[in-house]
Amino acid sequence: MGAALKVAVLTVSDTRTQETDTSGAFLEEALREAGHEIADRQIVIDDVYQLRAIVSQWIADPEVEVILTTGGTGFSGRDSTPEALAPLFDKTIDGFGEVFRALSHTEIGSSTVQSRALAGLANGTVIFCIPGSTGACRTAWEGVLRDQLDSQHKPCNFVGVLRGH
Repeated sequence: MGAALKVAVLTVSDTRTQETDTSGAFLEEALREAGHEIADRQIVIDDVYQLRAIVSQWIADPEVEVILTTGGTGFSGRDSTPEALAPLFDKTIDGFGEVFRALSHTEIGSSTVQSRALAGLANGTVIFCIPGSTGACRTAWEGVLRDQLDSQHKPCNFVGVLRGH
């Protein structure tokens, strides 16, 4: 692992608590094991404006370099992470959703088409929106995020984008 990044983790859920948030806990543990620093970790209900408010605050905070959200990316009634966060992006990272769904297809088959995993860059902060299951968080971490948040990963990674290398 190369340079440590400051990462905020947000779980989007109407029902989870700190005690039952296995997805947020998995991401926090994986990040710490990789040498990153947890800048903040919160849980927010699936509400477009509350979600946007927290993420906007982190985007404006120079101490937060990466935001990982988990939850709210499906098609059920209140799932609204893409609607809340996509308008905040200066650039989208289309490849994240594409690669996530390709990896996920080997695990859950055609159900992956209902995943609206997405990512983008906003004010020099990279944001990854991952489905809410712990399995999906593991797939995203092992298949994309672990390498892309590692400054030593070649031929490219997001540390160089975040830190201007």
